Amino acid sequence: MDSTAAVILLLAVLAATDAQLIQRPSKEATIKSVRIFCNSNDIVVSIDTSDAFNGMIYPKGLSKNSSCMAEFKEQTSPVLYKLPLKSCSTMSSEMEDGIEYFNTVVVQPHRKLVTNQGRGYHIRCKYQTQEKTVTNAFNVSGDFVTDVEWKAPNGSSFIGTTPLTATAPMPGCYMRIFAGSPSDKAVAENVRIGDPLSMVISLDDQEIYGMKVTDCLVRDGLGWGEQMLINHDGCPVDYEILGTFEYSSSKTTASVRFQAHKFPYTSSVYYQCNVKLCIKNAGGCDDVPPVCVEGQNLLRRRRRDVPEVDGDGNLKEVAKVDEALTIEVFTGLYVNEDEELPEPEGASDTLTPLKEEVVEDPNTFCLSPKTFAIGIAIAGLILMVAVIASILILISRRRRRKEDSTTGSSIYSSPYTNTAYSHSS
Repeated sequence: MDSTAAVILLLAVLAATDAQLIQRPSKEATIKSVRIFCNSNDIVVSIDTSDAFNGMIYPKGLSKNSSCMAEFKEQTSPVLYKLPLKSCSTMSSEMEDGIEYFNTVVVQPHRKLVTNQGRGYHIRCKYQTQEKTVTNAFNVSGDFVTDVEWKAPNGSSFIGTTPLTATAPMPGCYMRIFAGSPSDKAVAENVRIGDPLSMVISLDDQEIYGMKVTDCLVRDGLGWGEQMLINHDGCPVDYEILGTFEYSSSKTTASVRFQAHKFPYTSSVYYQCNVKLCIKNAGGCDDVPPVCVEGQNLLRRRRRDVPEVDGDGNLKEVAKVDEALTIEVFTGLYVNEDEELPEPEGASDTLTPLKEEVVEDPNTFCLSPKTFAIGIAIAGLILMVAVIASILILISRRRRRKEDSTTGSSIYSSPYTNTAYSHSS
């Protein structure tokens, strides 16, 4: 009876466990569609889900970075994730009519673990370049309007002058990093440490502006570290990382060769420089290229003047150059270790703005948590039946042995006495 009671207790415990498994299926949200919105400073990923989403979204390779990874708990649809353009492994590529930013975002349906249920989406946003204008205190073209008669309060008149203000189109400015020599025109995207690279900064072809490259730095894109490369005078800070820029005769192109480098904890590398515009025909670019001695430019001008037209149409230097004529340029690339390989093309889904895309893999077998729990319950029930059958067989065998031992003949006799050694006194 004791054995039977133990078996019944075991059955009750296992049945309760199976019932608990069936009653606690986790409700996992499925992704119905994914859209992206291209903003001026970021890309917003909008995910429509069937149920509340519990998980995390992050750029590929940055699941451990809190500034780029976002966690969601019981988030109702749509789930919005903001991806910055100038960090978090977002890269850019120059196009004929604009610039394109791209990144790979992973949607992981678990808040703590990285599982094989996560899906990657390759995101691309293309921006059209727009012509910008800037107002300066110098003449570019057009008719002079000078002699203007002014009336004094007493009725006398005198000839005054009207300063001219002309509007010149702001030239486009670009930074590109090429693999090897710029003449090869191979834009670097995935390289290895030590590979030869060339950084080229250029202005659109025009006759008004030249440029001077200053304040260059390299960033990790995570906000953890950065290194200054070119100082405010346009001189290198560390020649082992980046040397002196070489300028073209028109002072509209500057280039420098260097070897690929990276931060130890990420493969994303971002370069940023300030490009100061100068007016070539007014001597504003005389300090370009800089002559650097101990980090200082010996040709740095004491005065930054631009011409103004007087009443006779002659130029005279009276005004200072507006320091706001500075363009910030940046670009980035992936620098891999020797054992790392770039991701194959087409390894993840590609998203374009406002385009829904749902991908079904016919080779993938999906099993819901409820079905999985029922399967475990059935397997546990079969195991219990096998255990019970084994216990019952053992009990029946023991009972048969006891019955056979009690019904047989007895061979027991009284104590044996060896009379050969007995003797009387």
